[in-house]
Amino acid sequence: MKSKVYFTPVGDSDNKETVKEKLKTLINKSGVLNIIGPGDKVAAKIHFGEEGNTGYVDPEFAGVICREAKVKGGQVSLSDANVLYRGKRTISVDHMKLALEHGFTRSVTGVDIVIPDDTKKDETIEVVINQKHIKTAKVGRFFMDCDSLLLISHFKGHMLSGFGGAIKNVGMGCATRQGKLAQHNSLAPAVYVDRCIACGACMAVCPASALTLTDKISLDTNKCIGCANCVGVCPTFTLFIDMRAGNEVQEKMAEYAYAVLNGKKNKAGFINFAMKINKECDCWGQENPRIAPDVGIFASMDPVAIDQASYDMVNKACKEDIFRSTHPEQDGDVQLSHAEKIGLGSRGYEIVEV
Repeated sequence: MKSKVYFTPVGDSDNKETVKEKLKTLINKSGVLNIIGPGDKVAAKIHFGEEGNTGYVDPEFAGVICREAKVKGGQVSLSDANVLYRGKRTISVDHMKLALEHGFTRSVTGVDIVIPDDTKKDETIEVVINQKHIKTAKVGRFFMDCDSLLLISHFKGHMLSGFGGAIKNVGMGCATRQGKLAQHNSLAPAVYVDRCIACGACMAVCPASALTLTDKISLDTNKCIGCANCVGVCPTFTLFIDMRAGNEVQEKMAEYAYAVLNGKKNKAGFINFAMKINKECDCWGQENPRIAPDVGIFASMDPVAIDQASYDMVNKACKEDIFRSTHPEQDGDVQLSHAEKIGLGSRGYEIVEV
């Protein structure tokens, strides 16, 4: 049976007020917030963006969603989890400050921010799922304890998963730092020492102190957490990841999404923004190039269907598989097929344009 995916088109020329009105109509027509009951504790999971990056969902759009969720009677909080790499999203207090700097204030969104501190044991939980790669998932307790979960996702490209949407927002986004490590840990980079110019840029961004520099750089693979920060800053490609390992990351990501969503039957809703579609994830601490025109906003109760529909319609707008074109080593089909296989949702969908 095909899942319904509701869609409202958005063009590059649409102004913010027009988009907000379209978003309200989409929310009401799709019924995506009908998952919320009076008094429900609602976690609205979003990516607040890394410092130097502006690709994240606009705070005013998040505000439209959160205020509509409050109308349903929900006790709503915007939330994200901390990251592996060194930066302003590693520690909850700094992560919170960055979110506010990016405009996710209560005056704009109508709600407060909650960022679980996964250094505290009582803010984490282990979920037994016994899947192909992940037997026990480590996720933020806040996301498991909420009554309703709302995923607000920026649909874009990604160097390890081809694209990032609802599945990634749940699977990678709700994981603790240990859970993120479990998903990345097969990705230690190769080191081509003949290319090294001893600049030390990689050492400055390594969160695990896995790199040392004498005449040339060396990597301790026992310490490496596979975050790929070093790959992103190396000017000579001395450090480089075999991206074929990204297939395993995608499957692990889908299994983590299963861990979070399996206990949220009919209590999770998904909204994808296929706007400002960038080449890389919003975790990049810099602007990265847009690879597609604005397409629109999607809403569904099915995370697999909404990602498949978003993927298909962005590619249709580009008249090519733009995600494979920009990341030829990665095939986003891997996460979609594995997610469907483990029962996360259906790749079959019916578009309902509103």
